[in-house]
Amino acid sequence: MKVIMPMAGKGTRLLPLTKRVPKPLVNVAGRPVMDYVMEALQRAGTLDELIIITGHLKEKVEQYVRSHYDIPARFVEQKVLDGTAGAVNLARPYVDGPVIVIFVDTLFDADLSIVKKVDADGIIWTKEVEDYQRFGVVVTDKQGYMTKIVEKPSTPISRRANIGLQYVKDWRTLFDGIDHVMKSPPGKGGEFYLTDAFQYMVDKGKKLYVSEVGGWYDCGKVDTLLETNQHLLEHGRARRPAKVATDVKIKDPVYIEDGVTLKDATIGPNVSIEAGSTILGSTIANSILGRGTKVKDATVEGSLIGDQQTIEGRKVNDSVMDAGELAPAR
Repeated sequence: MKVIMPMAGKGTRLLPLTKRVPKPLVNVAGRPVMDYVMEALQRAGTLDELIIITGHLKEKVEQYVRSHYDIPARFVEQKVLDGTAGAVNLARPYVDGPVIVIFVDTLFDADLSIVKKVDADGIIWTKEVEDYQRFGVVVTDKQGYMTKIVEKPSTPISRRANIGLQYVKDWRTLFDGIDHVMKSPPGKGGEFYLTDAFQYMVDKGKKLYVSEVGGWYDCGKVDTLLETNQHLLEHGRARRPAKVATDVKIKDPVYIEDGVTLKDATIGPNVSIEAGSTILGSTIANSILGRGTKVKDATVEGSLIGDQQTIEGRKVNDSVMDAGELAPAR
């Protein structure tokens, strides 16, 4: 099965790191977000070809995919950021059968094998949330099929948030829906939404089954990225150094690669530190530090620090740092 992956976005909530690193390639627990998504697809045995919609830092995305995944891939540039429907529409010339559409800024625990079992024209995966006002939510009938999808409702008509993972068996009607959406007035910021195309499918009598995921982990902004880091560390990605000096205190869970120097430091909980980094006389908690980072006589908490950064004699809280630029988390 072909998989459409829209990746043209700029990842503005992870700036300044995403000036240099495409959002799907931001590391969490020592690996790019995209790696975890690819593993889930490969485990399900559903992956024949990737259709990747690129934009921001497209050369880096293409280089990474070609060098890390042994799977046919084609790349289509979204030159105008006209929304999720516009992105998926660019894949139309290459789709000739059922497809999966997945937005690679979230991780999920989902049984993708149900695509072979469910009698429906498509499947939308959701997760029940408390802050339903932030999401597109899906309303279902008693049999579990979608009746409507509503973006950021003001009242709790549903708490089942669309997580950005969809299987579409009736791909022809999906693209008819995208045509319909893109001929209608755009939404905020001139964007056309893929969710409106799913509503079109339902309005035309198509059956979209709604499946609940076991877990959903957002990597699109700093606080949720760090929560995802914690989840991964608590579920198999933790890694402690083979030897720890007596002046170093480690609070599990942590992920610390080989080649990290630790002296007179407190590390953790929920910390990932990549190779070549040096932590001296400092405390690091609930943070992700890239390769070759140097922290001396400092405290770093709730922050995302890029490669080759230096932090000395200061406290960095709830921030993103890269290329010497420090910005509050958004």
